[in-house]
Amino acid sequence: MSAEFAKLNLYEYIGVDIDAQESDIRKAYRKKALACHPDKNPDNPKAAETFHILSRALEVLTDATARAAYDKVFKAKKAAEVRNQQLDSKRQKLKADLEQRERDASVASQRNFKGYSTVQKTDEQVLQEQIDRLREEGSKLLEEELASMRRELKKTVVTQAPKFDSTLHRIKIKWKAEKNDPTNGGYSESKLMNYLKKYGEIEAFVMSKKNGSALVEFKSLESSEMALLYEKGDLSNCLSLEWITPPPKQNQNGSLNVGSSNDFESLVLRQLRQAEERKRLIEQMQKEDQDGS
Repeated sequence: MSAEFAKLNLYEYIGVDIDAQESDIRKAYRKKALACHPDKNPDNPKAAETFHILSRALEVLTDATARAAYDKVFKAKKAAEVRNQQLDSKRQKLKADLEQRERDASVASQRNFKGYSTVQKTDEQVLQEQIDRLREEGSKLLEEELASMRRELKKTVVTQAPKFDSTLHRIKIKWKAEKNDPTNGGYSESKLMNYLKKYGEIEAFVMSKKNGSALVEFKSLESSEMALLYEKGDLSNCLSLEWITPPPKQNQNGSLNVGSSNDFESLVLRQLRQAEERKRLIEQMQKEDQDGS
């Protein structure tokens, strides 16, 4: 993990400045971790890796000793990058060779004097020790954040009602009309629109080629339900409105009636079946139009 941290700018990764306070780090972590959590990104294979690095970064940057060790390595790396930018390619190679020989000599020296307190540890080794300590001790703060995130995900991923999608929840309108009736039972597109638009914004309206039938999509669930409940059209030839695919029922607080993960999976399967039924009904209407034309 130390090699990984040495390559990454953990502050930039979480989304804070290097002098950020712990509260700012925690706030930025929550925002990014929720967005990249594997449960919310099942089709993204990198989500789990990103979430793991974020969690380890939070551990380091909210532990005073570990953060100091990381800052020392990070600042040294940044300073080295600035110096390297000022060197030409030949000098960079010579410098890299020299630094490698110095590292090799340091490792050999530590092997020769193993067990003596006079051995000087590298900044990278100090950082590794702090990371190992955090791994062994566990981070209470990280556990608190993960518990809070699980509660948030339970609300947003499982119980939150989905946004109303009018294309998935069209309404079919029917009325009595003879096949060759030029008046179409007394209903035209403009007359039907006058009846319907008072309930709210209409996303789409399709008048069937076959007399006595049409489709409408309202922008909101409320508009759809009001039209279904109250619209009768011309009382001499009443309209009949019904969902092609009804939306899932909601509780009074606006959440779905989902009590467990099994219920949620059943809901998803039911929505898929409803989508197939909607497709079948539309195909049937198109076939009827072709037969009647």
